[in-house]
Amino acid sequence: MAKIVLVLYDDPVDGYPTSYARDDLPKIERYSDGQTLPTPKAIDFQPGTLLGSVSGELGLRPYLEGLGHELIVTSSKEGTDSVLDQHLHDAEIVISQPFWPAYMTKERIAKAKNLKIIVTAGIGSDHTDLDAANAHNITVAEVTFCNSISVAEHVVMMILGLVRNYIPSYQWVMKGGWNIADCVSRSYDVEGMHVGTVAAGRIGLAVLKRLKLFDMHLHYTDRHRLPESVEKELGLTWHAKREDMYGVCDVVTLNCPLHPETEGMINDETLKLFKRGAYLVNTARGKLAVTDSIVRALESGQLAGYAGDVWYPQPAPQGHPWRTMPHHGMTPHISGTSLSAQARYAAGTREILECYFEGRPIRDEYLIVQGGKLAGVGARSYSVSDSGKEKMAKI
Repeated sequence: MAKIVLVLYDDPVDGYPTSYARDDLPKIERYSDGQTLPTPKAIDFQPGTLLGSVSGELGLRPYLEGLGHELIVTSSKEGTDSVLDQHLHDAEIVISQPFWPAYMTKERIAKAKNLKIIVTAGIGSDHTDLDAANAHNITVAEVTFCNSISVAEHVVMMILGLVRNYIPSYQWVMKGGWNIADCVSRSYDVEGMHVGTVAAGRIGLAVLKRLKLFDMHLHYTDRHRLPESVEKELGLTWHAKREDMYGVCDVVTLNCPLHPETEGMINDETLKLFKRGAYLVNTARGKLAVTDSIVRALESGQLAGYAGDVWYPQPAPQGHPWRTMPHHGMTPHISGTSLSAQARYAAGTREILECYFEGRPIRDEYLIVQGGKLAGVGARSYSVSDSGKEKMAKI
């Protein structure tokens, strides 16, 4: 019997929903690159329901308990007295989401003597110390592509929200006002603007495809250059270095993984390379940007706006300066956990677990770390620290 610890965000403050705004979800069989959606043998949930909170349990309890396993579901993940820490010593599997991450540090991994696999129900495994997972021969997997389009849609929404000054205008309505001049004094059109993405993987490329319809000039930087046919089709300008792209863009969106090469890449010095009055959107990871640098850039006017739904740590404390800085459009980490996305990442988590318990290979698209090294999509998207390379060499 295995013990599985599932860390999810809290239920709605008014209780778990008894009904939903819509009755069903659109049918999607394949992603835009041809990858199939998750293919578990079965699911025990209704697509379109709230699966990512504690009561939703990702729809996993009937399946896991039917196999005789023990499932612990909790939102308590911080501190040595957390439910997560209480069960780590004999947990075989830990599952969490990027939106409410169980930070699997090297200290936690060292305590989890029975741990065999860490699963991200969603995309992005940077909340796991990949060096430590390598050193302890722990598999790390995530449900690649399950919520990429969800995030891309959120990016487009945030770009339009910032540039058109939507949130302050909405707030005037809520206050009973009709202050048109106040609303439009920071409102512009995106048409003709230059927009660039740091990384043009599934999310970044999806953002560019959607923004092309707005007649924007499209730029990207990525260590893996896109095929010439794609660049020509979308009219893309490639920049070998992200620093070379910043100065030509009116809008920059961050869509890259967090790893040693990208942590803190938006800081006081790099922000000087941006156009004055540029907009920055970050739905990737909070630690890509230095917190106080963003605040200073907004206060000085170097940035005209900043929006994102990723913070560090998560959940963000009440006093986090991004809650009160000027001209922001921050949300909790929700871009990838729409009800549509939840159906996909819950099914993908079930697929990963089925493979694990049945001794079948986990899809390469889902693998981040396996056998003491980066694997599958992880080998393409992540890097390890120098110390991590030393650990890997000793395995």
